[in-house]
Amino acid sequence: MLLELEDLRTQIKLRSGTVHAVDGLSLALDAGETLGIVGESGCGKTMAAMSIMRLLPRGGYIAGGEIRLNGSDLVKLSAAELRKVRGNEIGMVFQDPMTSLNPTMTIGRQIAEVVLTHREVSKEQAMTRAAEVLDLVGLPRPAERLRDFPHQLSGGLRQRVMIAMALACDPKLLIADEPTTALDVTIQAQILDLLDRIKRDLGMGIILITHDMGVIAGRADRVAVMYAGRKVETAETLELFTHVRHPYTEA
Repeated sequence: MLLELEDLRTQIKLRSGTVHAVDGLSLALDAGETLGIVGESGCGKTMAAMSIMRLLPRGGYIAGGEIRLNGSDLVKLSAAELRKVRGNEIGMVFQDPMTSLNPTMTIGRQIAEVVLTHREVSKEQAMTRAAEVLDLVGLPRPAERLRDFPHQLSGGLRQRVMIAMALACDPKLLIADEPTTALDVTIQAQILDLLDRIKRDLGMGIILITHDMGVIAGRADRVAVMYAGRKVETAETLELFTHVRHPYTEA
């Protein structure tokens, strides 16, 4: 099994008390599979993803449970060990590429920095890899695009750049957190098609996080429905849409 979450509990300490952002979540994902995590805003789906990456907000901490990537418990890793995992074994695509990309740096340099962080290569080799992954995600004229700044690209192309950056070091797992929310319907379909192709061609596991059941339909192999920090239902995608068991899912 590529990824296993066992009784994951993530909490956030606030002045007003403790928030149980993720409360006893157990999930599993295999290579070549897409797992959809769906739920309304604030249900804990993004916090679950950030727990896997160990990138929690101030006051956030993992109170219990295990996060196993190929059998290794990420909860027990040191900060130095985690830096080797992020971007290398796990890639993440965030909701809004315009706020995730550095507006003062070319996209080529931003992707190359990821490669240089995790690979012992020259700057020239890192830029070559940047062009390769831009081509992989379907950016036209990738070698020329290396010199572009984020504001010179459309929203759909910026999201492709974010996916390219996440793929730069050939991760085993890709987490896509609301990757199509800020895009129009046509571009949404193109990005989802791209994620499908990446999964098929590279054999990686994908976690697709969304609030939209329409995004999950036909894209995920299995779906986990979250509400108030808990998983309330999980099923094969077709089964979920034809035999709903939980009232929240039906609503």
